[in-house]
Amino acid sequence: MVLHVQASLRALGPVAGGAATVVEALLDALGGPRRGTLVAYTATPENSATSRLHTTATAGLSPEQVAAYRARMPPFDPATTPCSPTMGALSEQIRTHPGALRSPHPQTSFAALGPLARKITERHPRESHLGPDSPLGRLYDLDARVLMIGVPMSRFTAFHLADLRLPDVPLREYRCLGPSGWISFSAPDLDDLHFDALGREVLREARGVTERHVGGADCRLVPMREAVDLAVQVLRRSRQPA
Repeated sequence: MVLHVQASLRALGPVAGGAATVVEALLDALGGPRRGTLVAYTATPENSATSRLHTTATAGLSPEQVAAYRARMPPFDPATTPCSPTMGALSEQIRTHPGALRSPHPQTSFAALGPLARKITERHPRESHLGPDSPLGRLYDLDARVLMIGVPMSRFTAFHLADLRLPDVPLREYRCLGPSGWISFSAPDLDDLHFDALGREVLREARGVTERHVGGADCRLVPMREAVDLAVQVLRRSRQPA
């Protein structure tokens, strides 16, 4: 199995050994790192001048203060840059696990452990940050499962693949700080503000979702293909005239 995990360790509750124990348990459940592949989203919006995080952090600042803020921003290095704290401790634990590989995208990287890690992470064009040519798209192609540990469907990252199947997806300019300086690129303008309602609709129609309670967390094991395909249907229905 290829397993993409999105987790809140706070929701899970106390675990002896913390995130490291959870990662080893997941690898054991997959049959060990030589059989199953474990994947995490390791995004770094802190090094982007066009992310929502940056917009929030610089709101109300003068141009001089914004320039000073950007001067302190760390450049992205796939080998050393921690993933954003908003991704959770488990994503960072997977990124730093011995043998883990990470995709090179300066804002929306993924890390993976296991026999398919290189296939998943080696290619990540800037213009396909969360699209079909990204690691997220390869997870869909590989029929991955998504394990949501205490994380609601409003944060189901793969729903971005559904958005990109709709016509007329607008493009926007992104600006990130890479190892050699600022990088600008054009890519689809994606957001997740509609994922909450979309997730509720998908769960009503999905047949392959397994739900369990683990520790203090409500957990779901979600077939990515089914969820994305259903999300496309829901989004298309919402666009049909009444």
